[in-house]
Amino acid sequence: MLHKSWSELVRQNDCMNKPAPPKYKTINWKTYNAALKTRGSLMIWLDRDMNWNGAPLGKRGRTPTFRDAAIQFCLTIKCLFNLALRQAVGMVQSLLKLAGLDWMVPDYSTVCRRQKHLQVVIPCRPTATGLHLLIDSTGIKMLGEGE
Repeated sequence: MLHKSWSELVRQNDCMNKPAPPKYKTINWKTYNAALKTRGSLMIWLDRDMNWNGAPLGKRGRTPTFRDAAIQFCLTIKCLFNLALRQAVGMVQSLLKLAGLDWMVPDYSTVCRRQKHLQVVIPCRPTATGLHLLIDSTGIKMLGEGE
C-alpha cells in the first residue's frame, strides 16, 4: 500500500505530535482521601461580642435594625452555598442557633433592600487546607489555615 489517504496521514501526524497524557498513580490513599475531605472544609467563627444590631447613623429617620455586617453575613452565606435569599436567611438562622446566639436574623426583604447599597468585598485565596469564615465587629474575612 504505497498511497495513504489524506485522513490517514492527518490522523497519523496528530498521534505523533500529541504527548501521551500523564498517568497518575495514587500511592497513599489515606492521605489522598484526607485531602479530598479537607477541600470541602468550612469553619465559621462568630464573635459573641459583635454588634449585630444597628447603630444610629446621625441622619434623620429610624435607626437600622441590623448593622451592615449582619446583612453582609447573610449575603456571604447566600453566595457561598449558592442559595436563594430566603434559604440563606434560614441557614443564617440555623447557624446562629447552632452557635447558641439569640440574635434576630434580618428577613429576606431587608437583606434584599440593603444589598443594593452595601459594598461587599471579601478577599478570598484558594487554599488546600480549608477555609475559615471569620465574622467579627470589623467585618467578614475569609482566611486560610494559620491566618
